[in-house]
Amino acid sequence: MALTRDFKQTVVERARRDAKFREAMFTQALNAYFAGDTRTGKAMLRDLVNATIGFEGLAEEVNKPSKSLHRMLAERGNPSTENFFGIVQALQKKTRVRLRVSAHSA
Repeated sequence: MALTRDFKQTVVERARRDAKFREAMFTQALNAYFAGDTRTGKAMLRDLVNATIGFEGLAEEVNKPSKSLHRMLAERGNPSTENFFGIVQALQKKTRVRLRVSAHSA
């Protein structure tokens, strides 16, 4: 089921005003991505970009055209590892969220 524009706008607005929400959103986006749900991870990263740095600002930060970044984070996008971590680094800088990786046994 596709999300409505109103719901996506509500998420973006909440992320703009709530630092804890941004942190949770960022964490969940990467958890989804690394768990293999890249579609959800990229969708959440797109929302986070829109709520914080914007695609034009991100383009300047990672030295890539904004159109390319849109494609990378699109449903069928496939960013290289270098581009993906460049996006993550730029988002960490903008949101002031520092992420750590930890391992848990299943």
